[in-house]
Amino acid sequence: MKDLIIRKMLAEDWDSVAKIYQEGIDTGIATFETKVPTFENWDKAHMSNCRFVAEQKDEILGWVALSSVSNRCVYGGVAEISVYVSRNSRGKGLGKVLLEHVVSASEQEGIWTLQSGVFPTNHGSIKLHETTGFRMIGKRERVGKLHGQWVDNVLFERRSSVVGVD
Repeated sequence: MKDLIIRKMLAEDWDSVAKIYQEGIDTGIATFETKVPTFENWDKAHMSNCRFVAEQKDEILGWVALSSVSNRCVYGGVAEISVYVSRNSRGKGLGKVLLEHVVSASEQEGIWTLQSGVFPTNHGSIKLHETTGFRMIGKRERVGKLHGQWVDNVLFERRSSVVGVD
């Protein structure tokens, strides 16, 4: 994607990030969330050092961020990925660029395992994870309800070949 910039997400980006998040929610296959949280709640739930936006011509086209999976120190190097691409930018390789960027950044932060839960019907996200070095490690059946219906979650994991190898 020509003239694409990947940069750290700023608080001022929230309106654009929230709009893209809402587009993901609207698909019904991206998240169990049914409404976009406030920036304050989102900010508390995501690591401050691994959140990025993809910007082109002053427009944010997508974002990626990590969340800690546990506050226990033994899981300090494990994080969960959220990656969202705007409706008009899907299918152009932007998700791959964002994931590759956060993988590199996460390794610089000492993270050795990235994980992601994907709805089985989200074929684009499944393909994205598979093409960026994630492997499917299982499926959690009926793990949560969305609009009153049970939904499974396919679990993906990517183990660093740089961090935590010794």
